[in-house]
Amino acid sequence: MSPISVRGFAVASATAVTAVGSVVGVASGSTAQPHDAEATAADSTLLADIPAGQQAQVQTASFLTQQADTQAIAADASARKVAEEAARKEAAKTAQQKKDAAEKAEQAAKELAEAKAKAAKATTGSSSASFPAKSSYTIAEVQDMARSIVGSAQFGCFSNIVDHESSWNYRAVNPSSGAYGLVQALPGGKMSSVGADWQTNPATQIKWGLKYMNERYGSPCDAWSYWQVNGNY
Repeated sequence: MSPISVRGFAVASATAVTAVGSVVGVASGSTAQPHDAEATAADSTLLADIPAGQQAQVQTASFLTQQADTQAIAADASARKVAEEAARKEAAKTAQQKKDAAEKAEQAAKELAEAKAKAAKATTGSSSASFPAKSSYTIAEVQDMARSIVGSAQFGCFSNIVDHESSWNYRAVNPSSGAYGLVQALPGGKMSSVGADWQTNPATQIKWGLKYMNERYGSPCDAWSYWQVNGNY
């Protein structure tokens, strides 16, 4: 918009005000001064000189400004919507990743538990095997029982503990504590959970000892490691 256009509109506004004032003055009985009339005539001449096209340009510029404001508001809303959608997708992605990680951890724990169960079963050997009852057993016979019940993988560690605890005497009694049998259970009556013949059957004592070592330490070898440090298990 050119300076002339601005000035023209200003003059037009002033002219309109002057014209209204003149009418009011006449209505009230006041007398218009000669110089006021001259100013009015001059203003009217200036307003008539403003091209109509320039007035249309001003109106167009105002419309374009409003249109630009509307477009800016729409653009802001669109950008906000895009940002919210991106945040939603990112949150969903993070939640899925956490879910996948939890499922993997659960599967790993399950596999570990299964592996431990298999290992325990392997270390148990033929713990469910039954042996003919006898009035007495030689050390060799008792060791054969243990090898069969415990399994070859853990027998060495089991044997080390029994060597130190009872020297393979299934009737051994500790005079101080009353611990009894191959693995020196304290009290000896604990072994009744495996069999009522715990006092006279080495197989029952071996089965109980293996169960105890697996449950408390994880295996006979873990029990032996503890024994070497502490002198007991």
